[in-house]
Amino acid sequence: MPSPPPAPGEHLPRWQWPVDSGRYDIRRTVRAAEKQAIVDLGVVNLRRLARHDSAAPQWRQIRRLLRPLDDAAAALDSPPTPHRRRATLDAGAVMLLRCAETGRSYWAWTETEWANLLGRDQQGFRKAALSWADDAVRPYLAAHAFLLGGFTAFYRLGSFSRLTLAWRVFGRERVDGEIRRIRAVLDGWGYQLGREGDTVLPMVACQVFLLNRSPHIEELTTELFERIRGERLLPDLRLNTLHAMQRAVAELGHCEPPQRMTGRHSARATGGAQEWARWVDRWFDTSTLTPRVRGSVRSTLFKVGRWLEAEHPEAADPASWTRQTCAAWIAALDRMKVGDYVQRTVGLKDRTGKPLEAPTKATQLSAVRTFFRDCQEWEWIPRRFDPQRALATPRSVAALLGPDPRVIADEVWAKLMWAGLNIEEEDLPQTRAGTFYPLELVRAVTLTWLFSGQRSDEIARLRVGCIRWQHDGTTIAGDSKQVLARDAVCLLDVPTHKTGTAFTKPVDPILGQALDAWQAIRPEQPKFTDRRTGELVDLLFATRARKVSSAYINNTVIPMLCRKAGVPAADVRGNITSHRARSTIASQLYNAKEPMTLFELQAWLGHRSPQSTQFYAKISPTTLTRAYDDAGYFSRNVRTIEVLVDRDAVTSGAAAAGKPWQHYDLGHGYCTYTFFEQCPHRMACARCDFYTPKDSTKAQLLEAKDNLQKMRAAIPLSEDEQAAVDDGQAALDRLLGRLADTPTPAGPTPRQLDVPPNATLLPLVDVRQGKAPQA
Repeated sequence: MPSPPPAPGEHLPRWQWPVDSGRYDIRRTVRAAEKQAIVDLGVVNLRRLARHDSAAPQWRQIRRLLRPLDDAAAALDSPPTPHRRRATLDAGAVMLLRCAETGRSYWAWTETEWANLLGRDQQGFRKAALSWADDAVRPYLAAHAFLLGGFTAFYRLGSFSRLTLAWRVFGRERVDGEIRRIRAVLDGWGYQLGREGDTVLPMVACQVFLLNRSPHIEELTTELFERIRGERLLPDLRLNTLHAMQRAVAELGHCEPPQRMTGRHSARATGGAQEWARWVDRWFDTSTLTPRVRGSVRSTLFKVGRWLEAEHPEAADPASWTRQTCAAWIAALDRMKVGDYVQRTVGLKDRTGKPLEAPTKATQLSAVRTFFRDCQEWEWIPRRFDPQRALATPRSVAALLGPDPRVIADEVWAKLMWAGLNIEEEDLPQTRAGTFYPLELVRAVTLTWLFSGQRSDEIARLRVGCIRWQHDGTTIAGDSKQVLARDAVCLLDVPTHKTGTAFTKPVDPILGQALDAWQAIRPEQPKFTDRRTGELVDLLFATRARKVSSAYINNTVIPMLCRKAGVPAADVRGNITSHRARSTIASQLYNAKEPMTLFELQAWLGHRSPQSTQFYAKISPTTLTRAYDDAGYFSRNVRTIEVLVDRDAVTSGAAAAGKPWQHYDLGHGYCTYTFFEQCPHRMACARCDFYTPKDSTKAQLLEAKDNLQKMRAAIPLSEDEQAAVDDGQAALDRLLGRLADTPTPAGPTPRQLDVPPNATLLPLVDVRQGKAPQA
């Protein structure tokens, strides 16, 4: 409805004329006399061509309709060239002819009628308009529609210059001045929209100005921006620009900032027993857990509510739960399948029907424990059971739990590091407007992931000035050219995190240089609320007044590095994720040539207890192999002894007839017993009939043979023999005492052979890998 006429002396701007009921006679119908006058004047007169009859009496009949057209044309901020004057007059003629055709004045035309007259595009206008109305008529017809018909649905008109239309109806200086105010804010934040060469912001801003019927940003309200989004008054491709524009207007103090629309936001869980849902919402509104954890617990509790509605409706009130109800829920959860009692199955894909994994069961039990613990602590319900015991994780499930940091293979990690160190502009993901983030920002985020060993949330929450350079406790500038700077230690300040408070750790200087390079060109940004501490802080990784998401590493950085490095985004242990870098770096530091100790690694990772660090510090197979070899398990239990093989005795057949052909070197003599490795006296020979002293003639003849092959035989050692080797003469004496009455291969015992008590230990050597050397 038209607004009341203005007060005496009040001047209304021309773009508010349609709501001024005191200026014109805005009756909705066209009188018969007016309609006939339009017909009598004809196209030539209505277009007011050079040969038109300006004195025709019909002009007075349509003065009510003609005067606003002339005033609107005169009010447009458009140079009065003959071509533009011709287009303006033709636009008026089109409107007068349409008034005669419909029998209603242009003040009464609906939005749809205006849109049909203007056409979806230039071709649509030609079809709807008369043949003499050329392409220049449509823009001026749109201006008349705005000024006289209150038409603002320019989103229905397809492609045309909103900026030119806004210039004409609002004034060029006023429109450009308001757009410059928005640009200044966006340019300070690093938006490409803030650059003078950008053409997207003026188009969107002018569309908003036209919808609001005002070019003043002070009159842009939160409700207007929400209506534009809700009614889809802009193409989807322009919603990001609208988002940025609203942020700038909010920064200037004229509206509320927009709600964040990026990311996946699931609908709040619903369903199940109503009484249970009421208690869950009460807990949700009271709990002080972080929003993400609180939402996860709420989702699980609504799953419990659906199970209660189906299986135990009598237990919908938490106060009625007993230990038996808890046992029933644990049993049901233990047998539950993926997709059971869920609100929706979108995204489950082929996992539906598979048994729940142990971590899922433990998480859902923890959520129910938390709920009942809080309800009892807050004295909402009586203490009928202990949640920690009645809802404890079953031992069969707990046995399957435990941290499982998945280390990335060394060769894959080396390729990813190479890719991160050599990242270039063409490697960055491209949008229609180019790269989304500056190269310096992407390189800084990438190297932080590769070198800092921090969680993705901690990386996203790093603050401006988090890098410090020191030398012997003296702080220096990171870009210092002094010799001192070359030996400086680069320190990274990590904010409050998952398991502890803020701390400082040393990092590689290449990371500090990358962070300093980004910080040097980082545009000034508004402060952001740290979601963990609630502080207003200057986040390092932020641009265009928007902080980099903690999911950016998983969704963008890692796929980009995998493409550049030529490695798959998944291995045998699953997808390469941001957290796997933390375990990989920790394992490499623990397995280095000069490794960090467990407590040093705990401090570097920021863990609260060494137990957590143990799960990250994985001993590599190479380190484990080296340690195993150094321990000498095989060589400890097996030794070798030299053996002389008489090849003449073997080839001549004498060995088959019983002639000795193997001669075990005992150091002081030779033993010809074939089953020497089974002889109990091998460590301290009893010198039976198989024994040949080295100083004897027989031994000298044996050593003088030409066709003699020297080999080595492996001798497994018993516990007593091992002790004799390791502990020396005392253990050897004990061994001799136990063997005194043990028969030798020849039959007599050492006591019968009268072996002296100071027998010499058998000369055994360590096992050598590969073949034994030949004589």
